[in-house]
Amino acid sequence: MTDTVGPAVTDTVHGTADARFDKVRSMLADNIDSGVEVGASIAVDLHGEMVADLWGGHADADRTKPWTSETIVNMWSCTKTVSALAALMLVDRGELDVYEPVATYWPEFAANGKEAIEVRHIMSHTSGVSGWDTPFSIEDMYDWEKSTSQLAAQAPWWEPGTASGYHSQNMGHLIGEVVRRVSGMTLKEFVRTEIAEPLGADIQIGALPQDDHRVAEVIPFKTRAFDLNSIEPGSVLYKTMFGPQGDPNVANTLDWRRADLGAVNGHGNAKSLARVLSVISLGGTVGGVRLLGPDTIDLIFKEQANGVDLVLGVPLRWGIGYSLPKPETVPPIPDGERIAFWAGWGGSMIIAHPDRGLTISYMMNKMADNSIVGSDIAHRYVAAIYEALA
Repeated sequence: MTDTVGPAVTDTVHGTADARFDKVRSMLADNIDSGVEVGASIAVDLHGEMVADLWGGHADADRTKPWTSETIVNMWSCTKTVSALAALMLVDRGELDVYEPVATYWPEFAANGKEAIEVRHIMSHTSGVSGWDTPFSIEDMYDWEKSTSQLAAQAPWWEPGTASGYHSQNMGHLIGEVVRRVSGMTLKEFVRTEIAEPLGADIQIGALPQDDHRVAEVIPFKTRAFDLNSIEPGSVLYKTMFGPQGDPNVANTLDWRRADLGAVNGHGNAKSLARVLSVISLGGTVGGVRLLGPDTIDLIFKEQANGVDLVLGVPLRWGIGYSLPKPETVPPIPDGERIAFWAGWGGSMIIAHPDRGLTISYMMNKMADNSIVGSDIAHRYVAAIYEALA
């Protein structure tokens, strides 16, 4: 390991990092000082060592509350990577088979032509069930019984297994109900007791009341990636975007924080998410705690879809639970290597790179405009990190 910087070089960015990440530190400081960022954290785990753990800025829009090492933030869709891990742990234990129909574990899900949809389909966004039939509100998502019952009853919106259509807000309910049926635990319970506590990772689905004081305020974007008024009614995109319509402001409400939304309301920071996803990068065992075996990790990289996603409208390649790189896909990560990644609304990002024993995580509270898969800001951090490790 190269020399490690101890105290922050400036008052803007805090934490420690190898000297080779000085450019990353400077980028984070410049972005905070210029207002591009309000508060953010970046972590890099290499072969089980946290070689960069940086944070800075403020946890609130008014910039009165410093972002500290204990600050956590709503991760949006980076949450999906943790939910997928929960399902894979059950696979590793022999309690769940990704090639079995969902209805094997959740019989009600067979209704309305869904009897052949397999667990791998809900984990790779190819199930045809990428949202809820309307009318359906964000508040309805908080009601687990109502939301899962409706998913079980409705018909798929395209032929399952033929294409991906991003399961934007309901992936956690789909995976979570399977986890609940198999393990007897809710998804948030499983994540807490089977992932976070064993790994000593400061991560959770939702947020407990005692953690409210350290949750960063989500600062919404000014411009959505999609003009909702121009989406063709009846299209998969339309039905997904309006079933229900996402609102970044709800992340700052207590009802949102208390809900079990395994697609969108995980709370953590860059260090904690890197700790969790390093399980994939390190062969399934972190700090002596085994969550996965090599065969289960191999499942992640079995391609399930490769083409323009029916919802996001960009070329994506999906494995089981995670996106896999392809040449035209952002962020700028190496093609041709085993990499599992995904991003959260507004820009947060997590990359697990087992071929290099590398995990990269970025979390922030100011959502970037026009974000689809990460953001330009996130992509620049990722590029600088790979440059530093070259």
